[in-house]
Amino acid sequence: MGFKKLRKKYPQFIYRNYSYKISKKDLSIVFDFKIEPNIRFTPNIIIKNIDEKRIARLDRKVLDNLVFHLGLIELLSYWKATCSPEIIIKAGYLNKEQIKWWKNLIINGMGQFFYENNINFKSSNFLKIIAHKNKGLKSYSSRFKNMVLVPIGGGKDSIVSLELLKESQKEINCFSLNPTLAAQKVMKKGKCKNPIIVKRKIDKKLLKLNQKGFLNGHTPFSAYLAFLTIFVGVIFDYKYIAFSNERSSNEGNVKYLGKIINHQYSKSFDFEKRFRNYSQKYLAKDIEYFSFLRPLYEIQISELFSYLPEYFSVFLSCNQAYQTDSGKKKPIKKWCNNCAKCLFVFMSLYPFIETKKLIRIFGKNLFEDKKLLSIIQELIGEKRFKPFECVGTQKESLAALYLGWQKDKQNNTELSYLLKYFEKNILPKYKNLEKNSQGIMNSWNKQHNIPKLLTKKFNRL
Repeated sequence: MGFKKLRKKYPQFIYRNYSYKISKKDLSIVFDFKIEPNIRFTPNIIIKNIDEKRIARLDRKVLDNLVFHLGLIELLSYWKATCSPEIIIKAGYLNKEQIKWWKNLIINGMGQFFYENNINFKSSNFLKIIAHKNKGLKSYSSRFKNMVLVPIGGGKDSIVSLELLKESQKEINCFSLNPTLAAQKVMKKGKCKNPIIVKRKIDKKLLKLNQKGFLNGHTPFSAYLAFLTIFVGVIFDYKYIAFSNERSSNEGNVKYLGKIINHQYSKSFDFEKRFRNYSQKYLAKDIEYFSFLRPLYEIQISELFSYLPEYFSVFLSCNQAYQTDSGKKKPIKKWCNNCAKCLFVFMSLYPFIETKKLIRIFGKNLFEDKKLLSIIQELIGEKRFKPFECVGTQKESLAALYLGWQKDKQNNTELSYLLKYFEKNILPKYKNLEKNSQGIMNSWNKQHNIPKLLTKKFNRL
């Protein structure tokens, strides 16, 4: 069923209500969504190991507000099935400023979804958000303990944040949503003794709709984590929420209907600023939400990660590793070695890690795989557009290839297939590639002091 037919058949998405309870030290939350006329969803989320006293000390209106907002970000995963022209909020209240904020998040955070489903999000009647005037909620205003919560997903970026933040004078702990085996191993290796764990369950009816051909696609997952970690921060008394979103996430992928579509929008600095303002006004005034690695490019983070060999055997950044195609297949739980994410991580680490060690991580030399040539061309801007993945900028990809090529040349190593292609077809086009590559790296590498600067700046917060 097409986009227009779905919107006509299902004109309203309703956020009806939410409920929550403490059971066996777990806070269980259920959301109640309805797509008119006849589709109901009841997804749930469980925050593990909460002392009931932590909940009891919170004003009920504060707790309701946090749960209500978690439902707002949760509903995007279900609204997208029909892209209904009206979102009706019955579970709580949003003022005009908040409605404007949420519309901005939907338009920017779901740009990839609109692009891939050929949806005209610029039409005058595209989306209306109607909020019922129930003002019984309030934000949290109280002092927090001087502790830092680091979200862990199993990839290299959060590992770098975790290890650098250990040099600060603050107590550090890990947070993970539906932790993968890689995330569990990273937290164990990072000595996170009592990580905060949250379990999120997607309503199976959504997967069934996807299999029937209802709309599906990308939602701003990092925005979901932002709301969830503020909630967790309030409950467990953490003043700092230190994400690991990097400078590279600010670069978009493709222009659609006159707008730059950015797969990583909810990792971008624009979202970070907007969410900080929203959170401090409407969620928790004194929690500091920020990205610790914001000044760094992905390739710089890769060099920092190369100094942490104890994590080489446990980290996993491939998104395909855990995808199930709406329940049609089992996750492979390892590097797929076929996607843009795998290739970019491999090429960004290649200049800094001994090739034999890198091959042990991935199971093969990805630069020898001829099938990955088209992805290389997309990553560096030679073909189509930058892939819809969490990868570095096009300039970084060029720099990674150049530095990898330079490494093998200096070591008199025979060039692999993709580096031969780079030498013959790409290198001659860019006269200043060496200068530009060194420029990216020297923005911190000159005195090797960015890690210290980051922790010093953080200690001043």
